[in-house]
Amino acid sequence: MSLDIVILAAGQGTRMRSALPKVLHPIAGKSMLGHVINTARQLKPQGIHVVIGHGAERVREQLAADDLNFVLQTEQLGTGHAVAQALPALTAERVLILYGDVPLIEIGTLERLLQRVSEQQLGLLTVNLNDPTGYGRIVRDGSGVVNAIVEHKDATAEQRLISEGNTGILAVPGKRLSDWLGRLSNSNAQGEYYLTDVIAMAVADGLVVATEQAADEMEVLGANDRIQLAQLERHYQYRAARCLMVQGVTLSDPARFDLRGEVTVGRDVTIDINVILEGCVIIEDGVQIGPNCVIKNSTLRTGAIIKANSHLEGAEVGEGADCGPFARLRPGSVLGAKAHVGNFVELKNATLGEGAKAGHLSYLGDAEIGARTNIGAGTITCNYDGANKFKTVLGEDVFIGSNSALVAPVTLGDRATTGAGSVITGDVPANTLAVGRAKQRNIEGWKRPVKIKK
Repeated sequence: MSLDIVILAAGQGTRMRSALPKVLHPIAGKSMLGHVINTARQLKPQGIHVVIGHGAERVREQLAADDLNFVLQTEQLGTGHAVAQALPALTAERVLILYGDVPLIEIGTLERLLQRVSEQQLGLLTVNLNDPTGYGRIVRDGSGVVNAIVEHKDATAEQRLISEGNTGILAVPGKRLSDWLGRLSNSNAQGEYYLTDVIAMAVADGLVVATEQAADEMEVLGANDRIQLAQLERHYQYRAARCLMVQGVTLSDPARFDLRGEVTVGRDVTIDINVILEGCVIIEDGVQIGPNCVIKNSTLRTGAIIKANSHLEGAEVGEGADCGPFARLRPGSVLGAKAHVGNFVELKNATLGEGAKAGHLSYLGDAEIGARTNIGAGTITCNYDGANKFKTVLGEDVFIGSNSALVAPVTLGDRATTGAGSVITGDVPANTLAVGRAKQRNIEGWKRPVKIKK
């Protein structure tokens, strides 16, 4: 059966106390609405219709895509009114209604819910709650059949004792929706058009309300303030950590790990505390990542070692290579097999060949460095003249003395050497020593300046 999905994302979120629209607040580095849209896409609907209101242009700008239809709700008059704004675009046999601030809903739950929908049956997602305060209550008759949903503010004292709460997520036969929405009334405590009133209408029309249960409250919890946002973040990270451990990753402390993107892992990977993985990260077999590392859009080949406090972005670390502690690999950085980058070394758009080494305190930018070349401490490539970038090329088995400045564009041939403290401004042939520093002078009898007394 064909499917349309409506995502309600028009709310202001006043309790967030933020200029940012509520649905754009992030969970794991992605907006809450972005998570819901990604889940919706996995269901392969014929249309995804996002109802926007507060901060509409900002939401549209951040999430615009060819497969999304944005619908403006100029006045926020309730969930039923919101769905009605999308009604002219809905043509599918089934309509699924989701919420832009409920980011952790799982694809499996929605698939089970959609299986409940037919011409004579709608699907309602509920959840059993320890504290249902604020939730609409699922009202059933003596045989357990759902009769209606009563909002908390409109519920009687007896109805408020019901622990089964409404998640708001609903799947309905498409051809019925227009009639039900047209019959909604705002005669309630809030003066709003409740989507939940559709349930009583469906029962009155002879339809069966089939319920599906969410696995736990966190899956269907919305974020209305920063406290709830933080709760959702930690639950998301718990699920991500659990998934990695099932795949064979050792996490020193699952509570101190953050995934903000997608990660592919091999076997026998070890990740220490306070590691953040962002974007698209590929980690092959036997990789070790030390504490306090940030790794973004990078690939770590088999046996690579990332030592503590290193920051990698857009980098590739080769098989058996290592970097850190306190190393920074910026976009375009590539370490060949068994290459080494030590503490306080920064790379940008630089390639180190197999077995090449930069032990400490160096900047290597726009550079191509051959196999087994050794970069002494304090070396920098002077790659920028204030307007343009230039390249430094070092051959194989080159030895760069400490505190050398390589002024690009410059090329050093295989087995070339630079003396410590040299400024290299011209090409150096293979098997040649280059010394580019002023001759030392010793001045006898020189007296240090003394402080003038005031």
